[in-house]
Amino acid sequence: MTIIRWHNRPMLSHFLDNINQREFNTGFEKNCGCIPATNILEDGNSFEIQLAAPGLNKKDLKLEMEKDVLSVSFEKKEEKESPQEIKFLRREFEMEGFTRSFTLPETADTEKIKARYENGILYITIPKLNPEKARLSKSIAVN
Repeated sequence: MTIIRWHNRPMLSHFLDNINQREFNTGFEKNCGCIPATNILEDGNSFEIQLAAPGLNKKDLKLEMEKDVLSVSFEKKEEKESPQEIKFLRREFEMEGFTRSFTLPETADTEKIKARYENGILYITIPKLNPEKARLSKSIAVN
């Protein structure tokens, strides 16, 4: 099998991309490896976070709640050495570890959060508190 190197963009644009990356990167990109794309939806009863994480096992995803912050993380496990006769000629995708955090509103019922992983998407459903419990202000009697 013959492997042909293929560049889908002119070399000048590649050169400019490299300059821009060096000038404008914050360093955050190098620390986390990737940041999964996320959709956040709201209806009358709940919020839903949809996080794209294809190719993972649901047991590898970790969800934690601390105060009003929900964190979703994946830690990449060390790969075992592949047999000597197998080597990558080109590797364009690999899931890196990540942590993604979301500050939840006071109207979120953090005790009843549910998550499911389906077809490469992590769905996190966060019910809303009923209106009486979710009051953001209250009257205080002066004695």
